[in-house]
Amino acid sequence: MSVRSILSEARRGALSSLYRRTVSLGDHGPIVSFTFDDFPRTAFTTGGSILERFGARGTYYTAYGLMNTKDELVQFCSEDIDALLEHGHELASHTYGHISCRSVSCQRFCEDVESGSRAIEEASGTNATNFAYPFGHLTLRTKQSLAQSVTSARSIFPGFNGPEIDLNLLRANSLYGGMENVEAAHELIAENAKRKTWLIFYTHDVSPRPSPFGCTPKLLEAVVSCAAQSGSRILTVREALTEAGIQNGNSNGHVRQPVSV
Repeated sequence: MSVRSILSEARRGALSSLYRRTVSLGDHGPIVSFTFDDFPRTAFTTGGSILERFGARGTYYTAYGLMNTKDELVQFCSEDIDALLEHGHELASHTYGHISCRSVSCQRFCEDVESGSRAIEEASGTNATNFAYPFGHLTLRTKQSLAQSVTSARSIFPGFNGPEIDLNLLRANSLYGGMENVEAAHELIAENAKRKTWLIFYTHDVSPRPSPFGCTPKLLEAVVSCAAQSGSRILTVREALTEAGIQNGNSNGHVRQPVSV
């Protein structure tokens, strides 16, 4: 293993173990959640339709400043937000400007998180208290600071949530590409069912020719179908946290502070 890999692993270990805000999942698993970052339009128009065919709903982590923009993907518009909520999906926060906490001060980042949540609330009346770190980037300072303003913060650290859940760092697993990745997703679902824990998937666009950070409709449908047949309940992040007794930003989670940093 290279020095860089060793340092990266050590950093990830520190981020996982420090400033934890923990609650118990109890006997509510197995649960599977499907989440979409940045809110490309196809995440809802195609991805949402797939979930709905199985009676399920998704969580959409939305950076409001991306609305009506287009790079390689067409992002959401105001009508998409209304339709998403009408269909029962969850609208969650992803900062306002989709900035990395590694590129700005902790104060500036937290202000952008608050701006993003406020913009969603003003536009939709929805209290978007669940959050995901843009680019999956986080630092110890932001992990500690966000605990005061968000119900949960989802990472891109792979794994399962439970029997103890860290609300400051929900673990999530990428769902990218096409059917070449279906077996790995099925294995995660089977292991989650065995453990009776909470498995979160994340992706971006859902298209026959997805971006490097999206998936095909065929892959998403296969994975949702597998989750439904596994005996797991497919819940939004908000619904899963409600099962664990977390509502509207109120939790009695145990916060474990480090001895030293």
